[in-house]
Amino acid sequence: MGQHFLRDDNIARKIAGSLTRFGGYKKVLEIGPGTGVLTKFLLGCHDYDWKGVELDRDSVAFLKKKYPEMAGNLFEDDFLKLSLSDISGGDQLAVIGNFPYNISSQIVFKVIENREIVPEMVGMFQKEMAQRIAAPHGNKTYGILSVLTQAYYRVEYLFQVDEHVFQPPPKVKSAVIRLTRKEELPCCNEKKLSMVVRAAFNQRRKTLRNSLKGLNVRWEGLPSDFPNRRPEQISVEDFFWLASHA
Repeated sequence: MGQHFLRDDNIARKIAGSLTRFGGYKKVLEIGPGTGVLTKFLLGCHDYDWKGVELDRDSVAFLKKKYPEMAGNLFEDDFLKLSLSDISGGDQLAVIGNFPYNISSQIVFKVIENREIVPEMVGMFQKEMAQRIAAPHGNKTYGILSVLTQAYYRVEYLFQVDEHVFQPPPKVKSAVIRLTRKEELPCCNEKKLSMVVRAAFNQRRKTLRNSLKGLNVRWEGLPSDFPNRRPEQISVEDFFWLASHA
């Protein structure tokens, strides 16, 4: 299922300790607890009301046997199909995990969609994916995921994780990032922002005038050089501005 199981307690402790309780949340949802190496540090912290979602049946059976105290709080389900509002019960809910590489971007997009519920996320990603999420404008890896994540969350690239701490070892390095929700945002239609960002980066070699020509952007009132810029030259704040003129 794309999962590489972390087996280093020191790294797991560091990941768990990267949660800041921003906004005062108590509920924490761990995605893919697997063998429980991260889980034990979360269950052992009385500040948290731990919940977990695990798709693998064998892992669920193992976890329930090893940690009987998680009874009723471990869901055998697909995170991407899970209702976070049902899990949160109306409370704020942090998300944490050693994320399966093959769905890591989808996990981020689901967090963004549920940002009213999720004030903070700490996750381990393939290093290149973590760099992409955290990339500033002007960076070659800056793209759709960078902009739409940074539009709603502050992104911190925390630390790198080497291959040997996993079983089986991945062929790439990993990295842990933290997302902290922005409480004040420019006034902008969310769907329009997504539409503008996706249209721009789907033709990233073209200038904005060409890639956005189907959106009827009102270029007047924007900086005169905007139409001739390429999307990687546009900051997150500028994309908000651009979307407000589309």
